[in-house]
Amino acid sequence: MGLFDFFKKKETAPEAQEALDKGLEKTKDGFFNKITKAVAGKSSVDDEVLDNLEEVLVTSDVGVSTTLKIIKRIEERVAKDKYLNTNELNFILRDEIQLLLSENNSNDFRQFEYGDHKPYVIMVVGVNGVGKTTTIGKLAHKLKESGLKVVLGAADTFRAAAVDQIKLWGERVGVRVVAQAMGSDPASVAFDTLQSAVANNEDVVIIDTAGRLHNKIGLMNELGKIKQVMQKVVPGAPHEILLVLDASTGQNAFEQCKQFTEATDVNALAITKLDGTAKGGVVIGISDQFKIPVKYIGVGEKINDLQLFDKKDFVNSLFK
Repeated sequence: MGLFDFFKKKETAPEAQEALDKGLEKTKDGFFNKITKAVAGKSSVDDEVLDNLEEVLVTSDVGVSTTLKIIKRIEERVAKDKYLNTNELNFILRDEIQLLLSENNSNDFRQFEYGDHKPYVIMVVGVNGVGKTTTIGKLAHKLKESGLKVVLGAADTFRAAAVDQIKLWGERVGVRVVAQAMGSDPASVAFDTLQSAVANNEDVVIIDTAGRLHNKIGLMNELGKIKQVMQKVVPGAPHEILLVLDASTGQNAFEQCKQFTEATDVNALAITKLDGTAKGGVVIGISDQFKIPVKYIGVGEKINDLQLFDKKDFVNSLFK
């Protein structure tokens, strides 16, 4: 059984679904109000309705290229069935978004396993303020709740607040934190964390990193150095490079994703703060444009409000 089988098992479906529905309320309300206006007074899906729908998707932060892809697919369905009416548009749109997410993210959490990696090493990247430290704390809580031994590495040594936050989360959820003095070499912190995880036979290591984007070359070099140093202790580490993005930043999240994917081999995404924004469309657009699986979503402030991303549940909740 993989680590995420534990994770899934622990989560009670009705509670998780309720939190997801509540977390997507703002996106859903904005989205449907716009769609209702787009089809007002129309009995069939014509060019004007499609133009209006295109505008709805773009202004919901789905992104231009993903929007054009969805519109093209709907146009094809309309051409095939001449009698499509506006009442059916929601069903068609839901189908197409679900299909798009399925095509882009072949990984699904129900099957996701960590395999034989022990410790499994997650390096977390993202700009300051996106909810990176909170995501680390909530993920550590979920994994510890599942009976796994977790250790956190405070490798964002440029901000005292970042190290203090990680320590607070460690105390709150009851997991060990490895930290050094402010201004220490981040790679040295990562090295120490992995060494102690191996010595203590721990299951998961989560490494925080500095969230600075002002110098991409500097960021590349720093993340590259951290990876090299970790591989000396655990060959193949990090197994997961998790980029945390804040949904409420809309198009900014696309730009951050672009920058970080150019700087390092991001292979998982966490999209946070969905509950505080009407811009949940970024989940669809980023998934489509970057072809990186969205693995976690943040749908609230409670400790259990970090969820495994389930494409079907997400789309169903959006169109409920």
